[in-house]
Amino acid sequence: MIHRTTKTDTETLDKPGWRDYQAGLKWSATKNKLVSRAFKAAGLFIFILVAGYGIISGLQGISFSHLTTDYFSPSDGEKRDAASDRGLLSDKKHVQNLINNISLVNLEHKRIDVFNNGDRYSVDTTLDIPLQKFILKKLDTSTARYIGIVGMDPATGKVLSMVSFDKTDPSSNLCVDSKFPAASIFKIVTASAAIEKNGFSPNRELKYNGMKHTLYKSQLKKKNNKYTRRVSFQDSFAQSINPVFGKIGVYYLGKTALEEYAEAFGFNQNINFEIQVDPSGVHLSDTPYQWAEIACGFNQDTTISPLHGAMMASAIVNQGRLMEPAIVVRIVDENGNVIYRNKSVSMSQAISPEASKTLNALMTATISSGTAKKSFRGYRKDKVLSRLNIGGKTGSMDNDTHDARYDWFVGFAEEKGGTAKFAVAVIVAHEKYIGLRASYYARTAMKSYFSNYFAKNENLASKNKNQ
Repeated sequence: MIHRTTKTDTETLDKPGWRDYQAGLKWSATKNKLVSRAFKAAGLFIFILVAGYGIISGLQGISFSHLTTDYFSPSDGEKRDAASDRGLLSDKKHVQNLINNISLVNLEHKRIDVFNNGDRYSVDTTLDIPLQKFILKKLDTSTARYIGIVGMDPATGKVLSMVSFDKTDPSSNLCVDSKFPAASIFKIVTASAAIEKNGFSPNRELKYNGMKHTLYKSQLKKKNNKYTRRVSFQDSFAQSINPVFGKIGVYYLGKTALEEYAEAFGFNQNINFEIQVDPSGVHLSDTPYQWAEIACGFNQDTTISPLHGAMMASAIVNQGRLMEPAIVVRIVDENGNVIYRNKSVSMSQAISPEASKTLNALMTATISSGTAKKSFRGYRKDKVLSRLNIGGKTGSMDNDTHDARYDWFVGFAEEKGGTAKFAVAVIVAHEKYIGLRASYYARTAMKSYFSNYFAKNENLASKNKNQ
């Protein structure tokens, strides 16, 4: 008898049949072909990308030899230490050290060369050169001791203009100098706190006695008589009424709230910038009258730089966000390697978007009916300015020796029905005679910036139409 062995059910399931086996072979071959084609396609894509990038870079007159480093490396936050090892500049402090032997003020070219330890670097700036040249030509230095002007893109913090004149030290950069009394510019901080902490609206009625621009202790008393004046919150801001803001500081805010909002707006904070800038300062005591002085800006001790002033104005048209300033786009070494590339960074959420809208209305009133009305006369009929929503805050104060008069304007202009925005801060220290005012410089800077902006858009629209 011949014994015939048979396969069990288990063996039959473990080993595929002939048809299944052949199908598997076909799928395996197909899969190998797909993988091979994918690798070839990826290689071809990278080759085209590198070649195209090289052509574009060559047309720009810049040689880049590390495309993969620029575009395929991890983010700064993920690989900051590794970036430093490769010689990249990981933050603005390193940039400060690299370019500390040059001045970035009053430039008339967008790109400059820097030499450090025998090596040459090309620095691409954020400056709007047509605007920069326009402001430089407009400067009237005949009656001024100091002039500092900073223009800024509110959404990114990019510095579009940085112009400085110092009669006593021509080499200094007053735009980053925090020695100037903030004066009534600080009312922006006080108003913001009153809006968020106490629910102040533009139409809220407030009272005061005495002169608008004085601050006697008697003016801080709660009294109501035939001499008491009533004014809206909006008008008290627009007309910069000191006793109103002094009383807000004493009775509504106090030391803690004033400190909180001052810090939110960048006072007593280090400002991260490619140029060294001293912090703006405000210091509150436990004395209520001093709170009143701080709240309305009636003191010499609260100080600010024009750069910081532009940042504050920017926050009002940037949903309340305070952006880090930047004047360097990127830095390229002599071999064409990008060793620094700027990224927009939010410094703080100074106020809520809702509060920024209210403050926007207060600052707009300063232009239409307040302390800047004279300088902006006729702006509604101007072919450029009439297309903008403009807001600002003025401030003025004598220096401690009373031989110079500080004159401030910080403000913004935004395209009606559009997205373009521009912020500006101007400080002028007038001497014996009053020359061109800060608000005048701001007006002309706004008009110059948007004249160029509208012209570019109209030219582009015309070209697209004719194509």
